[in-house]
Amino acid sequence: MTTPPADKSELASNKTAEPASGGKEDKGRNWSETLFLPKTDFPMKAGLPKREPELIARWNEIELYKRLRDEARGRGKFVLHDGPPYANGNLHIGHALNKTLKDVVVRSQGMMGKDAPYVPGWDCHGLPIEWKVEEGFREKGKNKDEIPINSFRRVCREFADKWVKIQSEEFQRLGMLGDWDNPYTTMAFEAEAIIAEELMKFALNGLLYRGSKPVMWSVVEKTALAEAEVEYQEVVSDTIFVKFPVTDGPADLAGASVVIWTTTPWTIPGNRAIAYSPNIEYGLYEVTDAPADNWAKVGDKLILADALAENLKTAARIEEWKRLYSISSDTLKYSHAAHPLSGRGYDFRVPLLPGDHVTAETGTGFVHTAPGHGMEDFELWEDKKRLLEERGIDTAIPFTVDADGFFTDQAHGFAGKRVLTDKGEKGDANESVIAALKDADALVARGKLRHDYPHSWRSKKPVIFRNTPQWFIAMDEPIDGSVDSLRDRALRSIRETRFVPASGENRLRGMVESKPDWVVSRQRAWGVPITVFRHAERGDIAPGPKFGHSEELVARIGDAFRTEGADAWFADGAKERFLSGLVDDPAQWEKVDDILDVWFDSGSTHAFVLEQREDLKWPASLYLEGSDQHRGWFQSSMLEACGTRGRAPYEAVLTHGFTMDEQGRKMSKSAGNTTAPQDVIKQSGAEIIRLWAMSSDYWEDLRIGPEILKANVDAYRKLRNAIRFMLGNLAHYRDDLRVCPGDMPELERYMLHRLAELDAQVRANYNAFDFKRVFQALFNFCVNDLSAFYFDIRKDGLYCEPYDSLTRRSALTVLDQLFNTLTAWLAPMLCFTMEEAWLNRYPSDKGSVHLRHFPDIPEEWLDEELDQKWRKVRQIRRVVTGALEIERKEHRIGASLDAAPKVYIADQDLRAALSGLDPAEIFITSDARLLMGEGSDDAFRLDEVPGVAVEVELAEGKKCARSWKISEEVGSDPDYPDLSPRDAEAVRQFERRQAEAAE
Repeated sequence: MTTPPADKSELASNKTAEPASGGKEDKGRNWSETLFLPKTDFPMKAGLPKREPELIARWNEIELYKRLRDEARGRGKFVLHDGPPYANGNLHIGHALNKTLKDVVVRSQGMMGKDAPYVPGWDCHGLPIEWKVEEGFREKGKNKDEIPINSFRRVCREFADKWVKIQSEEFQRLGMLGDWDNPYTTMAFEAEAIIAEELMKFALNGLLYRGSKPVMWSVVEKTALAEAEVEYQEVVSDTIFVKFPVTDGPADLAGASVVIWTTTPWTIPGNRAIAYSPNIEYGLYEVTDAPADNWAKVGDKLILADALAENLKTAARIEEWKRLYSISSDTLKYSHAAHPLSGRGYDFRVPLLPGDHVTAETGTGFVHTAPGHGMEDFELWEDKKRLLEERGIDTAIPFTVDADGFFTDQAHGFAGKRVLTDKGEKGDANESVIAALKDADALVARGKLRHDYPHSWRSKKPVIFRNTPQWFIAMDEPIDGSVDSLRDRALRSIRETRFVPASGENRLRGMVESKPDWVVSRQRAWGVPITVFRHAERGDIAPGPKFGHSEELVARIGDAFRTEGADAWFADGAKERFLSGLVDDPAQWEKVDDILDVWFDSGSTHAFVLEQREDLKWPASLYLEGSDQHRGWFQSSMLEACGTRGRAPYEAVLTHGFTMDEQGRKMSKSAGNTTAPQDVIKQSGAEIIRLWAMSSDYWEDLRIGPEILKANVDAYRKLRNAIRFMLGNLAHYRDDLRVCPGDMPELERYMLHRLAELDAQVRANYNAFDFKRVFQALFNFCVNDLSAFYFDIRKDGLYCEPYDSLTRRSALTVLDQLFNTLTAWLAPMLCFTMEEAWLNRYPSDKGSVHLRHFPDIPEEWLDEELDQKWRKVRQIRRVVTGALEIERKEHRIGASLDAAPKVYIADQDLRAALSGLDPAEIFITSDARLLMGEGSDDAFRLDEVPGVAVEVELAEGKKCARSWKISEEVGSDPDYPDLSPRDAEAVRQFERRQAEAAE
């Protein structure tokens, strides 16, 4: 079924439309003037790219956001705290998805009676911005390191400020409503002061410390990276199998070697141990036959996991070997090996250590352990530190690779060789180490492996794990003398938080359970500094638990930052300024110039936004971001708040997936498969982006592209047409025509029942943030229940019935309720179209559809018995409609009013559903007969509606010139010989009202 036409010109050309457009009688009478045809200037063609900016301008003119806040004052608050995007470029489709979801959450909660403010924010520090600024300097031939730090920081601030303004306009163009005149930024002086104060709280509660651990390091960007700043890309790595000769062990292991496998040959100079698993079965294998030029020689005795023996045999080109016997974990427990480069500066014992991370999935069942180049390696080394010291082993972790990716002097024999270049390309370190191992007769085999490897998501270049001095926040130390650690508090908060979808809880818990101490330092220039001083000899920090003037020092730093921003830390004489009078000799104290991890910045937004603004509250009702933020903002916010306030700063966490192209591939400019929101807005309007977001299962990854957008445009058109039909007919609505539900025909009461059903679904799913269910329910209602069913049936009554007809007045009453309800329910999603529709009906309204609440739907409208009856009626109607469509296609009828179907219904219960109804009205035919029985073999049937058969016959009688209905009663009224009695009465009322109006 098509949506009914909205004006008589369309009606005249619509061959399936039932009421006439007013064919002329012999007397020349044009009956169309007596019809209640739709009247609306709500255009079929939306013209969204032009109309949307006009509506945004109107919202600004009437100060809609301020009015919402004023009217909501005193209500319960629902605060969605905006996760800050980076201010470093135009918006992409992921931004559009994220902000649309947030806007729908805020608008829907407000329309359900909450005070739902929205304060947008931006993350303005850190590498995303600093990297862009450095690119600009490089293009001009300037070296960033030669520019005074505060001059460089000023350029970063200006860059971020420019993009905050651009992104603000782009977000508003999406239809987002919020306090755009008063956003928050992490670079605001007040924000920088509070971020520093939050960091100093960790210094005071004893969790902040300076340590040395392996971190993910970007040689290109020359800084440590957080897990959230890393993505994985496929690479091809060198692999090697290496012999470690056993030195201390049972006599029968004399001459044997433990074999390890690694994808990072360059880490061999950092090797200090070998890990094994007590749960793996190991064996001693002796090579008995191998090619003469082979690295694995006849007589070599190799220790490895039995489950992986054949892999090594193939890789090492060993033709024959024999398994001598099993090697127990007790034997390994007390054994040591020599470093494969022993005699070249690596003359120390290599202990074998049991490790839970060792598996028999790949390699040899032994894991080469370089504690300066991997977190599991480091943790194993630290865990066994006391045991190692008892064995007389030096537990110092070497610094074998510097910030630029070069081997240091501690990598004996390799100083100056490079792991990665400053462009992120593979250096000569791997080949140098492999050559040395080969020369030392320690190499068993080598190869290549294609696998995923961590890369910086900014430079897209590989990272390395390297041991560096960094600042950490301890995860497992007691806080302020309590029994609670930061990890304990975080895990408790996770249990107390609502996650949507629920799988987010396990994801975040797993990350927190396995999280090492939080690295919060970066070796960069743009950001909030780590505002502590470190004593050169003692190593204690100020402010800190042992520093007697911490309160005064925190106040000095905070006051300075509020006045001058964080640049005050880098100004000349800053150390003396802050420490003067608090220490005897400032020269003994080192001012830390490392920058805070930006995740700490954004993780502190709850402190300088939620706690500082009167229009918000702490904790937030909801944090909403992409699923990658379980390791990013969700986590850093929780850890920061748990460490300083004892709990997470949110009550609920909602996550959405990533945006992919139509084939499910990751979007990239190089692949040419991106969808720019700016292009979609220019061509189709922001409303189409909003509709796409609402109709998608956003809890999973979402697909978007030309065909998907086209489908959304088609869906939008159907919704718009339904709204247009209501507006066209409501032009004839007056309050005095209103009918009480109890006096309405069954069809109208059924539609009110459907509204009451939907009311519960809409509210429940908006509260569950399940927008797809809301949208699908409303879309299906508009297209299937209204356009293809109710509107289709009621066109005749709305257009042709007499002015005071109960049917017509009831239909108008229901249309009024439908319009008021649907525009409210859809307003959070289709904010532009519902506003346009509302203003089209109420052009003098100085308000907005967005100032409304969802209408209260009376529970007494629910009528399950009526619902069951009309479900059966609609089943029967489907069969009749199918039969009529075939007759149309075969040109045996022109329109459904040409027909008078015979409808056979074998099921008595199904037939009873039509009791009290006019079947011709329901089927939109001129007549219809209901018959018992199965019908003829040639009758039309639908398999899914058993027991109903339809035979289509032509209606008998004369066609009414006004409504096109065919009836033998046409002409029975002598005053109107070409009209049916119903239409004759309608014309009489029309003429009487015209005469009354003329008087």
